[in-house]
Amino acid sequence: MPANESLSNPLASGSVPVDEPMSDTSPSPEAYESFVRQFMAHEGRLRGFLRSLLPTWDDVDDVLQETSLVAWRKFSQFDSGTNFMAWIGMIARFEALRHRRKMARDRLVFPEDLIEMIADEGAEEADRREREHRALRRCLDKLDERQARWLEMAYQPGVKFHEAAKEAGKSTEAFYKTLQRLRASLQECMLTELKTEEESA
Repeated sequence: MPANESLSNPLASGSVPVDEPMSDTSPSPEAYESFVRQFMAHEGRLRGFLRSLLPTWDDVDDVLQETSLVAWRKFSQFDSGTNFMAWIGMIARFEALRHRRKMARDRLVFPEDLIEMIADEGAEEADRREREHRALRRCLDKLDERQARWLEMAYQPGVKFHEAAKEAGKSTEAFYKTLQRLRASLQECMLTELKTEEESA
């Protein structure tokens, strides 16, 4: 997990559609591995973007799950030479706006023109992101050697995900779930660090 991206608050069952059935025209297993790797690499940033559009982390979880399903179904349309974050970000933005329309009677829902403005400005929240980065770095320093090694293997450029899983002695799905649990633990650590920083400010 790159230290320069905001960390996520992962779903208990994971956001990537592990059991999503594939039709005869669906992407190959190699394409699925590529999707999983790219989704995981951008999941934290994607969650941060969705949080700027949605009122709660529960809403983020719901929309991210739907985003991952839609993105997987459309992955055969993705041009591997283009920006994955820009591509899936467009899907996430659409799903977030659709989710908010369903919440139209909720008193926390803002006017849609304001949501559009927030979406455009979400990436500009440099101060918040820097605080999250500092918290993440402190939490990464608390990992034991084995946990740190798993993260290093999973995100090392050029290493295929199934190869990292094999080196860790796990199946691809088991390794993914292990990383999800690690990310959940890191998220809890980050929230504690951020709260401590706010209280001491």
